[in-house]
Amino acid sequence: MGSQALQILRQGVWASLTGGWYVDPHQSTFSNCFHLYLWIFLLAFPFLLYMALPPSLVVAGVYSAVVAVFFTAIKVVNYRLHAMFDLGEIIEKKQASLTADAPKTEEGDEGSGAHDGNQHRSEDVNSTPPVRCSSQHSLFGLNQVSVRITIFCHTVTSFFYPCCFSRGRPFSGPNYLFTFELFLFFRSFCPSWRIQGELRVKSQENTLMIEEKAKPKQYYRFWVLPGKWLRVRYDRLALLALLDRNRRVGENVFAVVLASLVAFLGFLLLLQGFFRDIWVFQFCLVIASCQYSLLKSVQPDAASPMHGHNWIIVYSRPVYFCLCCVMIWIFDLSGRSGSLQPVSLYGVTFFSAHFLLCVRDMLIVFALCFPVIFLFGLLPQVNTFVMCLLEQIDMHIFGGTATTSPLSSLFSLIRSMLVAALLYGFCLGAINAPWGDAHVPVLFSVFCGLLLALSYHLSRQSSDPTILWSVFCLFPELENRTPEEPPVEIKDPLPEKLRNSVKEILHSDLVMCPLMAVITFAISASTVFIALQPALSFVLYILAGVVGFITHYLLPQLRKQLPWFCLAHPVLRSREYSQFEVRDAAQLMWFEKLYAWLQCVEKYFIYPAVVLNSLTTEARTVGQNHKELDIYRALFISVAGMKLLRSSFCAPSQQYVTLCFTTLFFHFDYPHFSETFLIDYYFMSILFSKMWDLLYKLRFVLTYIAPWQITWGSAFHAFAQPFAVPHSAVLFVQAIFSAIFSTPLNPVLGSAVFVTSYTRPVKFWERDYNTKRVDHSNTRLATQLDRNPGADDNNLNSIFYEHLTRSLQHSLCGDLLLGRWGNYTTGDCFILASDYLNALVHIIEIGNGLVTFQLRGLEFRGTYCQQREVEAITEGVEEDEGCCCCEPGHLPHMLSFNAAFGQRWLAWEVAATKYVLEGYSISDNNAASMLQVFDLRKILITYYVKSIIYYVSRSSKLEEWLINETIQEALRPCLGPNYVDSDPTFNLNIDEDYDHRASGITPSSFCLIYLDWIQYCNSRRQTPVTCERDSPLVNLCFGLCILGRRALGTASHSMSASLEPFLYGLHALFKGDFRITSPRDEWVFADMDLLNRVVAPGVRMSLKLHQDHFTSPDEYEDPMVLYDAITANEEKMLISHEGDPVWRSAILANMPSLLALRHIMDDGSDEYKIIMLNKRFLSFRVIKVNRECVRGLWAGQQQELVFLRNRNPERGSIQNAKQALRNMINSSCDQPIGYPIYVSPLTTSYAGGHNQLRSVWGGPVSPHNIYTWLISSWDSNLFTKTRYPNIKWCQNVRRCYFSVLVSVKKNNNKRLISQQAPLSLYTSRFTAHLCRYELVHPP
Repeated sequence: MGSQALQILRQGVWASLTGGWYVDPHQSTFSNCFHLYLWIFLLAFPFLLYMALPPSLVVAGVYSAVVAVFFTAIKVVNYRLHAMFDLGEIIEKKQASLTADAPKTEEGDEGSGAHDGNQHRSEDVNSTPPVRCSSQHSLFGLNQVSVRITIFCHTVTSFFYPCCFSRGRPFSGPNYLFTFELFLFFRSFCPSWRIQGELRVKSQENTLMIEEKAKPKQYYRFWVLPGKWLRVRYDRLALLALLDRNRRVGENVFAVVLASLVAFLGFLLLLQGFFRDIWVFQFCLVIASCQYSLLKSVQPDAASPMHGHNWIIVYSRPVYFCLCCVMIWIFDLSGRSGSLQPVSLYGVTFFSAHFLLCVRDMLIVFALCFPVIFLFGLLPQVNTFVMCLLEQIDMHIFGGTATTSPLSSLFSLIRSMLVAALLYGFCLGAINAPWGDAHVPVLFSVFCGLLLALSYHLSRQSSDPTILWSVFCLFPELENRTPEEPPVEIKDPLPEKLRNSVKEILHSDLVMCPLMAVITFAISASTVFIALQPALSFVLYILAGVVGFITHYLLPQLRKQLPWFCLAHPVLRSREYSQFEVRDAAQLMWFEKLYAWLQCVEKYFIYPAVVLNSLTTEARTVGQNHKELDIYRALFISVAGMKLLRSSFCAPSQQYVTLCFTTLFFHFDYPHFSETFLIDYYFMSILFSKMWDLLYKLRFVLTYIAPWQITWGSAFHAFAQPFAVPHSAVLFVQAIFSAIFSTPLNPVLGSAVFVTSYTRPVKFWERDYNTKRVDHSNTRLATQLDRNPGADDNNLNSIFYEHLTRSLQHSLCGDLLLGRWGNYTTGDCFILASDYLNALVHIIEIGNGLVTFQLRGLEFRGTYCQQREVEAITEGVEEDEGCCCCEPGHLPHMLSFNAAFGQRWLAWEVAATKYVLEGYSISDNNAASMLQVFDLRKILITYYVKSIIYYVSRSSKLEEWLINETIQEALRPCLGPNYVDSDPTFNLNIDEDYDHRASGITPSSFCLIYLDWIQYCNSRRQTPVTCERDSPLVNLCFGLCILGRRALGTASHSMSASLEPFLYGLHALFKGDFRITSPRDEWVFADMDLLNRVVAPGVRMSLKLHQDHFTSPDEYEDPMVLYDAITANEEKMLISHEGDPVWRSAILANMPSLLALRHIMDDGSDEYKIIMLNKRFLSFRVIKVNRECVRGLWAGQQQELVFLRNRNPERGSIQNAKQALRNMINSSCDQPIGYPIYVSPLTTSYAGGHNQLRSVWGGPVSPHNIYTWLISSWDSNLFTKTRYPNIKWCQNVRRCYFSVLVSVKKNNNKRLISQQAPLSLYTSRFTAHLCRYELVHPP
């Protein structure tokens, strides 16, 4: 523990302060000296230049040029050395014997390429440690030094070297023996001693050094010039310990440019005189830390989101430094010039000279605090910063949604800016047009129409451009099936559905956007927003407040499991609430329809009217009072209108609070502070988004540190709890700071001490991590047969979370719009809990009719802490009768005092208890208990043989097999009357056709048991073949059944009588591992379909029949019942190994039933389980978790594991805390920080795929749907009014018409008629039916 703390202080704290430099005792002296002198040079060079030379730009240019040359030299040498290690040849030379073959010295330069590579200097006897050695002990062969031995050995060298060697030859004088013995004696003290007197290595293990002496010498040739090279005797690990590696040339060039910019911009600020006294040295230290990080960075950095070397974090310090210097220079120049015109807003003057200089001074202090800022990791890596900045600008300025990647954030911002630029032109022209008392310029009405239409369209588009790209660029799916795979065509229907949903949105916008623009233009041009003022404004505000209160507060509270944390049951209950087991899909309730329609009225009528009303008032005020800032006011009107409309379309749940506060505060409480309603509403919407974040952070902190429910996971927690109390004020200041900059507030090591982390996007995690399932498609065949890497429970169970993600993708958006998850907003986190599935759903992006989310599935068999938290969210509190220390009970349908108090001090709440999703029920039976006795194994073998016979008779290649000469020749001995197969595999206890007199299986005993079944299966063929006792069919069945059982015995190591080997062999055959070892069975290789299409499915089907045997033991004795059962199972069920890719495809394609045999090897257990999946509707509890609690705990885990290097698997920060669900949340982090068994990719759900929501709102208003509606209306009017005035006859005609539609539907596989055939098809079929009907029933 002490060494780990010292390592953190050395490599974490001190390295973060200096930019990466620290003294590592495990590194060589050369490495530490090189780092020290390099850092001193980078620190002292600008400081001495500034102090010694007069300030001028020439000095700054010389300084930046020297830094550029210096960095270029280091980067070039480093890059060349790594290229040498990648491509260079290792030259080995055997160590020369000192007694016989003494090393020869080279006369020329060591770097000369003209010398023989086998020649070497006598001083280069020792080689660099081999590559396998740690980088901490391998640089230039130098390590920790024993000074005393080094000096002594150097003295001995000067004495003995002339005596022992003369020009590379052994000395032959009389004192040779004594001198050489002394030489060897002193050399034993210095095993790695270089003869020329270099520093000697103090070895930790003498045996290791003895082994190294015996190894051949190795070195690389480093080519300096053509024909000139140097010997390099150290390895790559040593070089990596010395300098960071830049793999590409562009990275090296970028690093040199950044170092030069840091030097130039930093020295430029020194020349401007912004720093005095000690602050000059402090600023030079900041410059040195930024430059040093480009050579040897802090790894891991406090803001690094990943383990290991993070090459992006290397550029963080210099990039931030350059940005800060540029901003300081710009603000100083703007403040001194006074070119910007001040703007006053709410009594605060912005962009004045004093304001700009104050911002400049704050940036100067910020730059000086760089070491502390990077120590605490308050600034993210560059790509995260860019993504966060663009996302925040798009969300708060333009009303955009959250983004999913840096590319999507850039795409969304550019898209919003283009739309704002288009609207700005119309708005500026409308403002400059003449405004009358009861007149609205036409150009402004056009602007309003375009604003509403474009805002509506942007709100319905995802921020991810790849989704839109997938619609227009369709790539055909490649067939990856191999001949060995079974002929199962399983196609995933979901991608096509989602593609159709995106097309529906585009087609609907093609109609709705022009329609909305025309209607808005007409309303705006009617001067209704001018003539009815001010009464219209207050009516709209009251209406928006009332509808918002009912929709987003009253109805969700009445639908909660514990309304207002006072009632024990929801007031508005779903139909599934009282059901013990859900059997059907969720029923659509009247209050869900009301909630959906209220949202529709609110989004498409009330808020657009409020925004258009405020826009008209603002534009009229600006148009009638022309000022110099009209061009800026026009831009503000365009941006504010787009932001408010997009926010009301995408997230209306919090708009009514903002609108009501704005109206009450600026109209009634403090009207003298008001600017205009549009300005007030715009800035209050930004402020309230931060206030909501602050409220959630304070709730999380107070809940987490409440003394009556604090859970101490370690001794540090108990120590930190009392010390956190005096710093509560600092904690709340941090909460405000973190709310402003959207940073998580994370507990240090899970304790009650909170610190602010760096800003993160709504998506939170920087990398796009998602689970890669391990199956037979991405593993080697050898690993599948010997050691299946995907056989663990977590990998196999991850498919159920993948299917759950698909189910949510189909229904989540519609369920949210129906209010089944309560109120929701961007960044919210929910936990879905059922019997075995526990998943965290992170909602990332919310659009108008779309939701992007990510699902994180936890382990089925979680830890003890996870189970305690699962119990906390699944148990009810309705039966609690406590009140303080007594139990007086509670009122009917009300919570007790203790229960109500406890529910208010939780970071989560139950949103729904019966949320219905389509999924799979999982049942697992222990195969050992089902095959324990011999009788049960005999039943399995019997079904195995019958299944083989079934698949033989059903095969389309049966006739080909019966006439195959190779097969018939191999099976001809079986026709002999005395033939018996006496393989040791066959056993009287498990083979029903075993002949104990012959000690094996004979054709007669086989036919006695299975001939009737063979004949029945043959009779069910379309073209039966000859099926007598000695017929080729019976002989083929006999040979295949013998082969199948022998393969089972071989896989069981000929120990089928024992249970464990039998299960092992059964599992091997189940996954397709057939090993034909007997020469009598090699005939099967004549056609591999005999194994793939007959024996392999026979093994799997026998396991299913054996399962059914327990429910109806005697039912399958009837051949017809057994045949129909096998046929039904083959059609409706997939029986496969879980590692087979077809298993995953079947689950994602919603196959009704699946069965597999699973081998579980976990914690020393070795079990075989029969997994049975049945598709059904599952019931989940929906738990809404405080999103700031999730973000804070995630950030704390990342800091603890990556930066603080806590590797303790039982660390206190992951112990259970029921009030915050600490273990479940921390377990859901990205691996290796957390340990979820499944993390889905970012998935988008569309409202168009929800059938119940379509029944409420109707389908999309697309051109095709309008055309279909017009045709159907015309047909109905034609038949009822013109041609057939008889009402009864018209009813019969309609029945005829609908019968045609039904027939067409059936013929087109029950798909929509409009998507399958042209109208002429329906017209022709209808005409034919109508003519036949007129012949029988004339009008």
